[in-house]
Amino acid sequence: AVDPQTKANGCMQMLKGSQLMGRIEHGRVAGQTGADVGRVEQAMARLELVHCEMQPGDAVFFHANTLHASAANTTDKPRRLLICCYNKATNDPYKPHHHPRYTPLEKLADTAVREAGMTKADESARAFLHEEEDATTEARKAS
Repeated sequence: AVDPQTKANGCMQMLKGSQLMGRIEHGRVAGQTGADVGRVEQAMARLELVHCEMQPGDAVFFHANTLHASAANTTDKPRRLLICCYNKATNDPYKPHHHPRYTPLEKLADTAVREAGMTKADESARAFLHEEEDATTEARKAS
């Protein structure tokens, strides 16, 4: 969490135990990539919904098959968070995708962040997903 994550601002929600259902096929749901709606509805009827309320600096780790989503942020407060997904190097994507291909990480000294300094990013720096170039987004399919 970069900002507080609350029920009021639509924090992430997970269905407890849903990873045991195995992988659920994903497709287009309300203009985004999402899990099969029918299976999600059945899971919601049987499994506990957990709201992941967090403070800045908190983190949650969960299985890749765990059904998760966030609600709309209807407040005037931001709900920023950093999402990190891990994958084995041997499971490198076989075709171009919005997820990057395997690249070895370069370890930096503990002092690297301080040496780089902190800057406040402008709004354009947040646009890291170029929807018009990504075949998995609605914007690309419309063109």
